[in-house]
Amino acid sequence: QVQIVESGGGLVQPGGSLRLSCVASGFIFSPVTMGWYRQAPGKQRELVATISSSGSTNYADSLKGRLTISRDNAKNTVYLQMNSLEPEDTAVYYCYVNSYYDREYWGQGTQVTVSS
Repeated sequence: QVQIVESGGGLVQPGGSLRLSCVASGFIFSPVTMGWYRQAPGKQRELVATISSSGSTNYADSLKGRLTISRDNAKNTVYLQMNSLEPEDTAVYYCYVNSYYDREYWGQGTQVTVSS
């Protein structure tokens, strides 16, 4: 049974940092792509960053320089290090997994709130 479990969200002050983690379990083969999307109140879900099993990364242009995505294939775990956080980064962050069989999975989301 496939499970996608995120952790690491919370409340942080502007300028602070957070590290999100997502563990994907129940896959026979390592997922092709893992990553993060986010959805702020009243807005559509948007890409944050993705990473392939070979380590190729893709970042939203507006977020480049403040984020680092990484992955541990042995653990089917993806990480998102977020620095210099701004109030505009407040959103629910969703883990995204594209499996070896080209099927997409989503986590339940973890709330990130940037506020003083």
